[in-house]
Amino acid sequence: MEKAASFLSSLLGGGEGPAGEPAATVASILIYPIKSCRGVSVPQAPVTSTGFRWDRQWVVVNAKGRALTQRVEPKMALVEVELPPAAFDEDWQPTPDSCLVIRAPGMDTLKVPLAAEHATLDDVSVWEWSGSAYDEGAEAAEWLSAYFGKPSRLVRFKEESEIRPTNPEYAQGYKITFTDCFPFLIASQGSLDALNELLKEPVPINRFRPNILVDGCHPYAEDLWKTIKINKLTFDGVKLCDRCKVPTVNQENGMLGTEPTETMLTFRSGEVLRPSHENKHKVYFGQNLVCKESVSAKGKGRVVKVGDPVYVLQTYPSCDEVPA
Repeated sequence: MEKAASFLSSLLGGGEGPAGEPAATVASILIYPIKSCRGVSVPQAPVTSTGFRWDRQWVVVNAKGRALTQRVEPKMALVEVELPPAAFDEDWQPTPDSCLVIRAPGMDTLKVPLAAEHATLDDVSVWEWSGSAYDEGAEAAEWLSAYFGKPSRLVRFKEESEIRPTNPEYAQGYKITFTDCFPFLIASQGSLDALNELLKEPVPINRFRPNILVDGCHPYAEDLWKTIKINKLTFDGVKLCDRCKVPTVNQENGMLGTEPTETMLTFRSGEVLRPSHENKHKVYFGQNLVCKESVSAKGKGRVVKVGDPVYVLQTYPSCDEVPA
């Protein structure tokens, strides 16, 4: 507890440094093509109207069309995905040979064409949203059904006709695909290092599934970032990320545990960070972002790269002031 308390003093440090100097640097960019499956680390990622390109474009659904996640299927953590390296170039378009490659223990490799024609599957649902999606076909369905041991299908977000808006209470006018709530999630290496000092067994960043991992700032400084700039793109911090039980799933073996949530309850709970608010037993790690440029017409140069400096333009005065 003494160690935990010692980190509270760093919560109010914005870490932005003098005017004109970056607060941090983009250390990793992580994309999760299939919701709740393993992410891929990429050197750069184009920003689209719904977040990074390819992020949560696909979801596995059950026989009722309901999305599967690691909350109920921890073995999703073992499903690896791969896209062509060029897929993260700004102007890349799939060819007839381009595929999403999927691997899992005990399974043959599955290749899902990126440019194939699709049938539509209706009544697909992710949390509160429901709509239609592209069905990736019988082969993918058989593969997933065999792996999960129950009827499952792979579907792709139908951007041509479907709109899934973010919660207007936090970010009005933005949209997402199959992400939980918001287009981007940012976290820092400093926050992870500070947490790991308190844990008996350190955890990797993949427990928290951020899109943007930054380094060089104080632990938990990203909590207070209200407006930041990365490569001329403006990101607004719209909500602290309250964590479900996914961080307790070991991403290497798919086993469920109690950490790091048990330790985080001692110093990252609403009771500690946000005493004037409800939800005192939630724990927080990272902040959800939207990109202002994503709502305008398509433009060139909307790419975030590893190594980009992060400039903090505006901060919240305290965690109590950050939406959550």
